[in-house]
Amino acid sequence: MRLGIIGLPQSGKTTIFNALTRGTQPTGGATGKIEVHTAVVDVPDPRVDRLSAMFKPKKTIYAKVTYGDIAGLDGSKSGISGVLLNHLTQMDGFIHVVRVFEDENVPHPAGSIDPQRDVEMMDSEFILNDLIAVERKLERLTEERRKGGGRDKATIEREITLFERLRDALNQETPLRDIDISPEEEKMLSGFGFLSRKPILIVLNLSEGQQSPALKYDHRRSQVVALQGKLEMEISQLPPDEMQVFLAEYGIEEPSLNRMIRLSYDLLGLESFFTVGPDECRAWTVRRGATAPEAAGEIHTDLQKGFIRAEVVAYEDLIALGGMNEAKAHGKVRLEGKEYIVKDGDILNIRFSN
Repeated sequence: MRLGIIGLPQSGKTTIFNALTRGTQPTGGATGKIEVHTAVVDVPDPRVDRLSAMFKPKKTIYAKVTYGDIAGLDGSKSGISGVLLNHLTQMDGFIHVVRVFEDENVPHPAGSIDPQRDVEMMDSEFILNDLIAVERKLERLTEERRKGGGRDKATIEREITLFERLRDALNQETPLRDIDISPEEEKMLSGFGFLSRKPILIVLNLSEGQQSPALKYDHRRSQVVALQGKLEMEISQLPPDEMQVFLAEYGIEEPSLNRMIRLSYDLLGLESFFTVGPDECRAWTVRRGATAPEAAGEIHTDLQKGFIRAEVVAYEDLIALGGMNEAKAHGKVRLEGKEYIVKDGDILNIRFSN
């Protein structure tokens, strides 16, 4: 999972990046240059900790998420450069940091603090970029239809109908996240990294003690959260014991890292399953609705190719009964076939043929 942290200059993108990754990247140095800093972070999951305590493996491995702190967006309507666009299209979703904090030493590039304006400005930039790409695709499809002699005409017509629908939505300033897309149309769009289709988590970046403003954002695959970015960054860089004291003192239930990863999972339609044993306890990430063979493929492609059955036990059953032998004795370990839909928290053991 790759999430790009975006926002206007001086919005606190790097502060949020540091809070999420416990990093120490310099903040406040907006240059207008295209820069991307990345970090891979363990996904905190108490279920992994419980399983590790139960099985006492040689290795405990958490699921991973990659964050990219992306500089270079300014909310202008001049389009997004090729280099920056390449970074953005590679992301599975975005964390849009929106400035709410006041600081006379850090001027806002638009001259005032207005979260609603800033959110709409970034959306407009993404919509414009997608519209340019859609119109170019329509031009190529129209030319292909005129020349003939190539692909099936019915296929070309279906693509034209789809891209005309996308164009109409974008002309109405509608993000492509809000458009119904059929499974067949999903295949047509698989090679396009449309920015306004990607899930987005809007983070209102507050100063310490500041109240969160109301923000209107009624779009699909999106959520709005508020946090005190600078405070969260400072807390994230403390030793674990001191961190807990600070969290309690400021009334913060948990670090932003934990909260935002869960929200990111939800937005991206992801879930976790586990493999356990004396050598390794490990969390794996799959999309919601994945089949058992698809989950096996996350472990190794050979397991998916040679998939026979999956031994499955729910995390709650395993913990409640105290171990794998007890779960088997109570009939909680079952064999599932290729059609089984993996559930969040499933513990899998894949049977396969070489």
